[in-house]
Amino acid sequence: MQKKFEEYAKLLVEVGVNIQKGQNLVISCPVDCAWFARMCAKAAYAAGCREVVMSWGDELLTREKYLHAADDVFDSVPEWRVRFSTDYAKEGAAFLHIGGSDPELLKGVDQDRLVRSSRSSGRDMKEYRQLQMSNAFPWSIGAIPVPSWAKKVFPDCPEEEAMAKLWDAILTSVRVAGDGKAVERWKEHLDTLQIRIDKLNALRLESLHYTNSLGTDLTIRLPEDHIWGGGDGTSRAGIHFIANMPTEEIFTAPLKNGIDGVVYASMPLVLSGDLVKDFHFVIREGRIVEVHAQVGEEKLKAETTLDEGASYFGEVALVPYDSPIRNQELLFYNTLFDENARAAPSPSLACSSIPFSTMKTPPATWPLARPMPSASRAARTCPRRS
Repeated sequence: MQKKFEEYAKLLVEVGVNIQKGQNLVISCPVDCAWFARMCAKAAYAAGCREVVMSWGDELLTREKYLHAADDVFDSVPEWRVRFSTDYAKEGAAFLHIGGSDPELLKGVDQDRLVRSSRSSGRDMKEYRQLQMSNAFPWSIGAIPVPSWAKKVFPDCPEEEAMAKLWDAILTSVRVAGDGKAVERWKEHLDTLQIRIDKLNALRLESLHYTNSLGTDLTIRLPEDHIWGGGDGTSRAGIHFIANMPTEEIFTAPLKNGIDGVVYASMPLVLSGDLVKDFHFVIREGRIVEVHAQVGEEKLKAETTLDEGASYFGEVALVPYDSPIRNQELLFYNTLFDENARAAPSPSLACSSIPFSTMKTPPATWPLARPMPSASRAARTCPRRS
């Protein structure tokens, strides 16, 4: 496994953030995964990185904070933390986020504290988020197992076996086989995504209509000049990077007021450190007007009312039936993976900070797409994913 670990670390550094000589790298990572962060740092220095700067987290202390910290702590982000992220972002440093946490870390935490923390983070970290979403710097998200997550995915296995199985699942998903050819496989993968993107853009679609056995009956209208993207992005400095590893999606932005119907999620959603299960939305003119869930309904309602834009959708994405993630037929309890692993070729929607899958069985309509008359479309180029 050592070779696979090293290949994965190298992949995240050289392909994920695509570190450049003389560039700084900020790595955020749980303390329990420090050994892998060190492996990534070593790969970065080998590639010519100027300095690796660590930002450590501890999920157990995070839980203790939400349970016991003074109440006013959740109404602002410390200035030093804002400056840390924003200043490195402004200088064009690369950011690598290594995730690995208990899907139910914050179960039972006061919902009001979670909502206020989300609002204050959105407000105080606004400049950093704008820089991130405009590709001012290269960034990437990867994941490695921790025992609590592994036991959630494989509850019937002893901890050591569960960890080994989750490692295998993650490495398979990111096309790491230990043969040193992961970079080559990712190049082929990006080429395949680009072919699909070009085909979708050539269709000049007007709308998508989805139905399935869960009850989904959803019409999504697309802007006249919409563009499909996916795979990698390019920073302002011209550095190609892959924001999510793994990624199978091809996506675009829907018309803000152009979504109508009902949509059912086929998988549980990990939201603010807790699980939301068996949920669906009723949507009118692009806005969520009803939220229903068997488990976690209040948490979901709070997330969709964080601010004025939280009840609208910013993304519709398509994922393939045949992929390293989907073929494992595994529920990861982690959006980075599950949003790429529907049980059929299917849409994924992102509402504010909530991405979720919508198909569980092969859709009755896959999809009913109305092409826009060619005379109403201007010639367009298709950029890589941002």
